[in-house]
Amino acid sequence: MFRERMELKSREQVRAMRRAGLVVAAMLAEVRAAIRPGVTTAELDAIAAAHLDRAGALSNFRGYHGYPATVCISVNEEIVHGIPGERRIRAGDVVSVDGGCSVPGPNGRRWHGDSAFTVVVEPAQAADAVLAAITEEALWAAIAALAGGDRLGVVGDAVEAVVREHGERGVRLSIVREYVGHGIGSQMHQPPEVLNYSTRERGPRLRPGMVLAVEPMLAGGSPANRTLADGWTVVTSDGSHAAHWEHTVALLPGGVHVLTAADGGAAGLARHGLAPAPLD
Repeated sequence: MFRERMELKSREQVRAMRRAGLVVAAMLAEVRAAIRPGVTTAELDAIAAAHLDRAGALSNFRGYHGYPATVCISVNEEIVHGIPGERRIRAGDVVSVDGGCSVPGPNGRRWHGDSAFTVVVEPAQAADAVLAAITEEALWAAIAALAGGDRLGVVGDAVEAVVREHGERGVRLSIVREYVGHGIGSQMHQPPEVLNYSTRERGPRLRPGMVLAVEPMLAGGSPANRTLADGWTVVTSDGSHAAHWEHTVALLPGGVHVLTAADGGAAGLARHGLAPAPLD
């Protein structure tokens, strides 16, 4: 997927990415607050666009390989890359929103943030609520693994461990393998690929200055998927629902800092007995 070399960030560059990450966090929080039955996905996209305009940031999705909107909004069987439009949100829908932005920073470059969340519109089906919660759990387990890991493969190991543990309790979910996380920095997508499953190849050694977008995607049924005629929207082949969570994470000498979480990842990391590494 990537041919260029991995980009290690300076502390100043990470701080610029933190500025982008906070804009992304606030944008997604505003979109999340507006999700309710009757609203269209286009209206949600407009909320995201207006937020970025006010913040003086640029969407790093709009125009990317021709993508036509500010954020991706994927509903129910849509896994990722759903294009906002006239679809109206309904009670019980599983809604995933993926978005990012860039801001100016060091070296005359723009620096990027990227994040996603899944919410189930009330009244939620129990299975959908569990799907969204376990996907978020897998995200934070993977981020915590980065804090003490030696190689990038700890991300996939952590996601698989969460899915396997719940499977042993009778909750059968599957990992969508075709879509993975990525490095991020002066571009939205950079090396390395961040796999959401275990492999024999352990991946590159983790080093301070790496910044990674970690983004597990889980399906309630088969992980098999296809892309719709619009060339973007990826759906499960069996119509099962899917969930997607993502954060941009900086590796620092003292651990990790979640750049797209308003609290730096404090609440999510606390579940694993960790705290965010300081940026200053």
